[in-house]
Amino acid sequence: MIVTFTANPSLDRTVALPGPLERGEVQRAVSVRQESGGKGVNVSRALVASGLESMAVLPGADSDPVLAGLRESAVPFASLPIDEPLRTNVALTEPGGVTTKINEPGPILDENQQEALLKLLLETSRGASWVVLAGSLPPGFPADFYATAAQRLRSSADGASPERPPLIAVDSSGQPLAAALTGGAAGMPDLLKPNAEELAELATAAGFAPATADELEADPAAAAAAAAAVVRAGVGAVLATLGSKGAVLVTADGAWLATHPPVSAVSTVGAGDSALAGYLLAHGQGASPADCLRQAVAHGAAAASLPGSTVPAVHQTTPDAVTITALRKD
Repeated sequence: MIVTFTANPSLDRTVALPGPLERGEVQRAVSVRQESGGKGVNVSRALVASGLESMAVLPGADSDPVLAGLRESAVPFASLPIDEPLRTNVALTEPGGVTTKINEPGPILDENQQEALLKLLLETSRGASWVVLAGSLPPGFPADFYATAAQRLRSSADGASPERPPLIAVDSSGQPLAAALTGGAAGMPDLLKPNAEELAELATAAGFAPATADELEADPAAAAAAAAAVVRAGVGAVLATLGSKGAVLVTADGAWLATHPPVSAVSTVGAGDSALAGYLLAHGQGASPADCLRQAVAHGAAAASLPGSTVPAVHQTTPDAVTITALRKD
C-alpha cells in the first residue's frame, strides 16, 4: 500500500476561460470543475484510478467537502477531525493550458493537532511500501515537519517496523522542501519530486552553481547535474519534472531524460502529482529506474491533457510514446 500525507488539503476549483485572462475585466467561464485536492490527495486519486491500494492521510471535519469528494471518488482516507474548514484553491485555465493558481493559506493547527496528525500518519503507515509527504504546510507548522516525519516513520519507537520501514517521497516547495534535507540520514527522502524552479532552489542549497528554472528546463544536462548535487547531499533519487520538456531522474547509479510528444494541454493542475503517481506505480511493479521515469512522464502528459485537476488512470497513458535518453550526472 502507498500512503499519502497532505497536511494542507484543498477543494480545487478549476475555472476554464474562453480566451486569455484579462486583468480587471469581466470574463465568463466556459466550465467549472471541483475536486478534492492537495498534492498527496492527487497522488492517491491517481493511484486508486489505476487500481492500486492507497490511503490518504489528512486533516478535516467529517462533513468537509474535501472529505466528501474523496468518498464520492472511492479514495480511502484517514482524517484528523478539526473545527476549521479546509481551504479552497482556484485555478484559472486559458486555452493552451496556461494556468493561474490562487491558493488559500489553509487552517491553523496547533501543536497538539500537529502531533495528533503525525501520529495518525505513523499508525496508518504500518506495512506501507511508500509514504508520500506532499504539498505545502498549513500556517504554524515548523518548516522541518517533513524531515521530522521521515525520522519518526523510520523509528521503531513510533510503531514503524525497523526491519522494513517505508520508502519516503517528498514533493513540496519553499522552506518545507529545503528543510527536508536537514534531517540527517534518518530524515533524508528516498525520492524528491521537484519541478524546475524547486530543483534550482534545492541545488543551490546543495552547493551547485545557481541556475534559473528556465535554464534547467532548456538544458536537461544541467538539470541532471543539479539533481545529482542533491543526490550527493544524501537523497536517494530526484525526479525533476521540467514541464513540456519532460523530466529527468537521477540516482546514485545513473541519470535519464524522458520526453513525450507534445500533447494538447488543457490544464497543468495536478500534472506533477500524476507524474509522481506514475513513478510509484511502475516502482511497485519492479520496473527499472528508466521505466519508472517513463511511466512518470506518461502520467504527467496524460494529466495535462485532461480538464481541471482530473488525474489519469494508467490505461489513459502512453508510455510507449516516451523517449528515454541516458545522461551524464556531472
